[in-house]
Amino acid sequence: MIKIDNLSYSFPLKDLYNKVSFTLEENQHCAFIGASGSGKSTLIDIIMDPERYMFDGKLEMDPNCRIGYVSQFSQVDKTKEITVFEYIAEPFIKLQDEISSICSEMGTSDDIETLLEKYQEALDAFEAIDGDDFESNINKKLNLANLSEHKDRMISELSGGEFKLIQVIKEMLNNPDLIIMDEPDVFLDFENLNSLKNLINSHKKTILVITHNRYLLNHCFNKIVHLENTEVQEFDGRYIDYNLSLLQTKIELQEMALADEEEIARNEALIDILREKATYNADASRGRALKARVKIQERLEANRIKAPFVDIKQPYINLVTNNEIEETIALKVEDYSVAFDEVLLENVNFEIKSTDKVALIGTNGVGKTTLLKEIFKNNHQAIEINENIEVAYLSQNQGEALNESNTILQEFYDTGFETYGEIRRYVGKYGFDADILTQKIESLSGGEKNILQLAKVSASRANMLLMDEPTSHLDIYSQMALEKAIEDYKGAILMISHDYHFIVNCADYVLFIEDKTIRKMSMKKFRRMIYANHFDRDYLEIEQKKKTVETNVALALADTDFERARTLSEDLEELIKLL
Repeated sequence: MIKIDNLSYSFPLKDLYNKVSFTLEENQHCAFIGASGSGKSTLIDIIMDPERYMFDGKLEMDPNCRIGYVSQFSQVDKTKEITVFEYIAEPFIKLQDEISSICSEMGTSDDIETLLEKYQEALDAFEAIDGDDFESNINKKLNLANLSEHKDRMISELSGGEFKLIQVIKEMLNNPDLIIMDEPDVFLDFENLNSLKNLINSHKKTILVITHNRYLLNHCFNKIVHLENTEVQEFDGRYIDYNLSLLQTKIELQEMALADEEEIARNEALIDILREKATYNADASRGRALKARVKIQERLEANRIKAPFVDIKQPYINLVTNNEIEETIALKVEDYSVAFDEVLLENVNFEIKSTDKVALIGTNGVGKTTLLKEIFKNNHQAIEINENIEVAYLSQNQGEALNESNTILQEFYDTGFETYGEIRRYVGKYGFDADILTQKIESLSGGEKNILQLAKVSASRANMLLMDEPTSHLDIYSQMALEKAIEDYKGAILMISHDYHFIVNCADYVLFIEDKTIRKMSMKKFRRMIYANHFDRDYLEIEQKKKTVETNVALALADTDFERARTLSEDLEELIKLL
């Protein structure tokens, strides 16, 4: 369906792709993965509208290929007075009206031949999207996504997560040859994420999805395209199998790379000896020996192991506090209520200690973000924050926490940094090179903006963090780095998240919003609840064991203990079979 061959493309300050090649065949469900800012969304844009871009290489695609698209940034139109059913049915109703109009025109027009041609085109288009059964098909998709009860609701009343699923359904029912989705999982609650999984798995045509969601990656795709360090690697198979293959390759290549380094070091030592001898003895044979050894060194350097998918840049995230305090009550909420058109939360009571790591969970639209913002503002009589607690806030709406018209440099001057060098050193640790400091924040990817937010939050050195969907847009490596940073953080954290893995790996307990109130839930009970609704037995435990083994492999590689790394990778292979 799509063939990309030796495609290269650069921004003014950044190379995105260096002769990348991959194919996408009919009926494949392909996950497009890679580090934040590596150029995944740009490559999608090139596929959708190649005429806009000046790139080297070839992009081959059937000119009749119809592409459907779901953006990562779509928002509900609160002014649209139309039901969910009518919104999904728009293209069908439009074609029906067009066919009816042409039929009416035929009764009075002399140009029947032209009208017949238009009639046939409209009829073909209606048939291409299975128009005769569109009502039944809409009902089936809504049922599959557990949204049947929303059929007659107004579009403007939907939560962001519900609307995202409705968009996916609408695109699927338009029956394109290829559907492209850019992070469709962002901000979806547990139920909606499961519905998205069902929709993807039920779709019989080709899908290309940018995602960092570990649940979707493990359950939805039979092809992986991985963009890293300007190069692409493709893998036919499941993500967990790809990850194992990548790890096994890493063990093998790092062992070879170490042997290369040792050989280069030995050769360099010989060159130093020959140079020293040549300085006090100008014998021609010594000169020839030195030249020969230098040529060997050049060859060794040229053939040094280079592995863009092994040398993946691990992001730096470090959450620190200046004001570490003894365990005390950091936050107390008593009889808190909030209502807009209807009551969201009523008589809510809870407290958080100064070292607690807490996940605030609940379905889309129940008031989680509203509560987090109220805590940050700290001007509600039901909310009391300890006087020794300083609070920092990470927003799911990046434009609230970052001035996107600022450059990165200006943003950190505004935060309180005083010199260019101070900013360059600080943000450099987070992966922002000096040559992009004058780049506007609006030009960054969603993941890069979130990393920038995390850098700002850490720079505040607050001892309580309020984090609204902190893993949104983050690549998997960044998610894991954030998990480690939260584990090491010495203050309190209250975070909204819909990521099972993240919650299980980071939270001490859960505050669960249900029936307009909040109840405290142990991690053991949370796991049981998640199992009952979403997972096979022991799934999360196996995932946790898998993560532990992967960590131990990384430690073994750091110690250059390749034998232990290989043994652990065999253990990992057995765990993956259980998944």
